[in-house]
Amino acid sequence: MMSIHINKEQTGDSTSSTDKAMLLLPHLRGYEGASNLAFNELVNKRREAGEEIHHLAFGQSPFPVMAKAQEALCENAGQTAYLQVAGLLKLREAVCRFHKKSNDLSHFSANDIIVGPGTKELIFLLLNVFNGDVLLLSPSWTTYRSQVYFAQRKVHIISTNIENGWKLTPQLLENFLQNNAIHQNRILILCNPDNPTGTSYTSSELESLSSAFREHNILVLADEIYAGLHFENSHKSLAKFYPEGTIISSGISKWASAGGWRLGFHMYPNELAMLRKTVASTASQTYSCAPAPIQYAAVWMYSNDTETREYMAHTQRILAAVASYCHRKLVATGVKAVAPTAGFYMFPDFEIIRDALKSKGIETCPQMCDHLLNEEGIALMSGGPAFLRPETELTVRLCFIDFDGAKALEESTRMGLNRPLDDKFVAQHCSSMYTAINKLAKWVEDTKKLIITN
Repeated sequence: MMSIHINKEQTGDSTSSTDKAMLLLPHLRGYEGASNLAFNELVNKRREAGEEIHHLAFGQSPFPVMAKAQEALCENAGQTAYLQVAGLLKLREAVCRFHKKSNDLSHFSANDIIVGPGTKELIFLLLNVFNGDVLLLSPSWTTYRSQVYFAQRKVHIISTNIENGWKLTPQLLENFLQNNAIHQNRILILCNPDNPTGTSYTSSELESLSSAFREHNILVLADEIYAGLHFENSHKSLAKFYPEGTIISSGISKWASAGGWRLGFHMYPNELAMLRKTVASTASQTYSCAPAPIQYAAVWMYSNDTETREYMAHTQRILAAVASYCHRKLVATGVKAVAPTAGFYMFPDFEIIRDALKSKGIETCPQMCDHLLNEEGIALMSGGPAFLRPETELTVRLCFIDFDGAKALEESTRMGLNRPLDDKFVAQHCSSMYTAINKLAKWVEDTKKLIITN
């Protein structure tokens, strides 16, 4: 067996960066980690140092995990045995029942599900075993492109626009396919509800897309991690319209506010059993199984229907109230933005202040975001390059979750679901977000005045 011996001199300054880079695969040299996580760490570090920053740049639920789910986790802390690679059977059965009731999906069984330590890992394994090209939308969640890069698959980017609500349409897909050479095996990642735009697809839109997917032999990984946060509790799943070609990706990170618990799952149709079995085999050689205590706690989440759905109803309407207020405040300044219908995000375009920004030497979106962070104390992530938009386009992902979710949830519960939440609720019980969006709107108005002044 060949060994690599590194002496002290080799680990000192005498070793050049070029020599060290040779330890990496060529396509990974110079590669950096997830931009959203890195930026979140930077903002948190500056906050800890005493800076007052409105953090509108990271998509983490502001709400506490359901109390009884936390109790279930504590009760199962002693569950230390390795579980089935595919996941605890009781959990997979509970997930099937939950999605049958929520999304009218009856074609899945427990055997069609793989449970993993978050959906990121499951997406990564799928992309590594899939033999074909990957289609992504622009804008798109930061991780998709990076994982395709790691898997060394060929990626194709389909650009959407604000005029069509940042959504894929059959015509956009048709035009793209006609003008690009793509492998006969192709998989498209469709985030619905969407990160970073906050939009979601209607039944008619999904039905039309399904016809196009069938015609062009396109498999779809439907990332539906935000489905439980649809503001009207009316998420439509692509798997209802394209059951044979849709793999559902979901978990407890968003709707259950348990991002740090790291538990997600994929649901494969029987037609794609070979993919599922291969991903499961790969999982057995990587993570073995998702953490046992978390899986047992998730059984409670997916089985206690009344309490879970009441929790979801409160979080959905709080997010809807905050999203509506933020959208209206920005649009009133002339900023373009599609009204979000689910999740934590909107994707506004600050084109209206482009000329004013140029007068301050700001010509790209990253420069604008740097200015907002350093001069105004507002953290936003630029649409480009992280979300696959051009850096010259003044779009940002705005996360409207910078508020005390425990306080807001307590008040919503006290009020009861029959009483609507208005702007007064946002101002009083989501006050930090209320302050942040008003500060951002004022900055836009003040910046617009530079055009007049100059």
